[in-house]
Amino acid sequence: MRKIANEELNRLSVEDFKSATKKPLVVALDNIRSLNNIGSVFRTADAFLVEKIFLCGITATPPHREIHKTALGATESVAWEYAANTIDCITQLKNDGYKILSVEQAEGSTLLQNFQPDFTNEKYVLVFGNEVEGVSDEVITISDYCIEIPQYGTKHSLNISVSVGIVIWELCKPK
Repeated sequence: MRKIANEELNRLSVEDFKSATKKPLVVALDNIRSLNNIGSVFRTADAFLVEKIFLCGITATPPHREIHKTALGATESVAWEYAANTIDCITQLKNDGYKILSVEQAEGSTLLQNFQPDFTNEKYVLVFGNEVEGVSDEVITISDYCIEIPQYGTKHSLNISVSVGIVIWELCKPK
């Protein structure tokens, strides 16, 4: 075995990425504090051809050195938009026909492995919440589903950038 060189990976150029067919999947960040987490979300969104990222509330926006440090250029490929108010943003996306999936531990949540997306007929918004408060109660109230990542240890949550990677992989992996 040998490690594959970057030039052998045949990755898309930024221009090709922008014109490529995306997953009908949007990520909304609900008041994320950590700029490193925001950059990591951009990088994961790039890896899975996510349609767009909505940066809501206090979530910082590019260009920013700390976001760039973990995004490694993905802020140039992935479409994004800032929304001052998370609930207004999510309400508009719901009105535009997206199913709202809040990633949160909630009453009646669906375990991640039990949720089967239908990317042929549906489009989805994944909402990830603040590192301390989680997804806002207002957003949970209008969500179509709350998706929960099973956890078996002593901690009650995962880092948001880790959660984004787990959830997007699980929803997008080949079936």
